[in-house]
Amino acid sequence: MKRVERLHALSEMLRRGGARGWTADRLAAEFGVSERTIKRDVDALENSGVPIWSRPGPGGGYGVAAQAALPPITLSPAQAVALLAAVSAAPDAPYSDHATVGVRKILGVLDPATKAKADQLAQRIWVNTEDTATRVVQSALEEAMTDQLVVRIRYVSGDGAATQRDVEPVIFGSTAGHWYLIGWCRLRDAMRWFRIARIRQATVTQEPCSGHSVAEVGAPPATASPLRSEG
Repeated sequence: MKRVERLHALSEMLRRGGARGWTADRLAAEFGVSERTIKRDVDALENSGVPIWSRPGPGGGYGVAAQAALPPITLSPAQAVALLAAVSAAPDAPYSDHATVGVRKILGVLDPATKAKADQLAQRIWVNTEDTATRVVQSALEEAMTDQLVVRIRYVSGDGAATQRDVEPVIFGSTAGHWYLIGWCRLRDAMRWFRIARIRQATVTQEPCSGHSVAEVGAPPATASPLRSEG
């Protein structure tokens, strides 16, 4: 089971657990992974906004808080279409499938009048994107970045030369309309930029990264900056 599928299934199982919840070892057995992996998955769900409670000690475990719900979301038609356009125009962006699901959830709870206006406005926006990495490759790169595991890639350079590399992922970067995986290349023993569209295969290993930091990539240009979640 891919990590994205496991996270979804784990979320549903936690919701079904009610007030009693599930122990870490029970969840690990259910999904055939270690308790450490379950803890990372629970942390990922919590960071994504799922209201998870945890109870330490014997008889403890994890569950989803009862009566938890997001506050009402109010968007104008233009704001709704802006979200849709941003996601549609960047299918090669990291975690783009998660973004697509999130936008669909938001659009699904709009009031009928706003949604109708948004649908009309959306017809006036066309998106034509270049070929991107396959979803299998994207998922592997995302999992490696999230869990900080070495990823083995088959990379084809601009001149057509193909090489196999073990890479420790450090950053996803976007520049000049293209997305890159920036990481420590064990073949070259140096930090390297890999255009994601040129990665033909990607397999996540179970080897943890050795700790190369964002600082090793260097300072971003004046026109670039990390993503910000706050307003």
